[in-house]
Amino acid sequence: MLTREGCPENILAIKDALDALEGRWKLLIMVSLVNGNKRFKEIAREIGITDKMLSKELKTLETNKLIKRDVYDTFPPTVEYSITAHGKSLDNVLESLSKWGKQHRKEVIG
Repeated sequence: MLTREGCPENILAIKDALDALEGRWKLLIMVSLVNGNKRFKEIAREIGITDKMLSKELKTLETNKLIKRDVYDTFPPTVEYSITAHGKSLDNVLESLSKWGKQHRKEVIG
């Protein structure tokens, strides 16, 4: 649990985390990639996102070193996305969010 000591430090750390993961789609993209590499269209279909928005979000996740993009020399070129080791460090966060989301849904919806 967070304490009063180091409060500005905690706020800064949470701000950094939220900056890297902000928005509606980034965490869903991460969850989509948890079970292995996926192509662009696979991710888009799974989470229901437009191509333009997915492209933008993937670039941001790649910039933050949470995912990586692999391009294979095929015709046409094959591109796959996967979670990096740094991205895998979010496993506990994603699991906790999922658990909390299920409890919240029960509380709010019934």
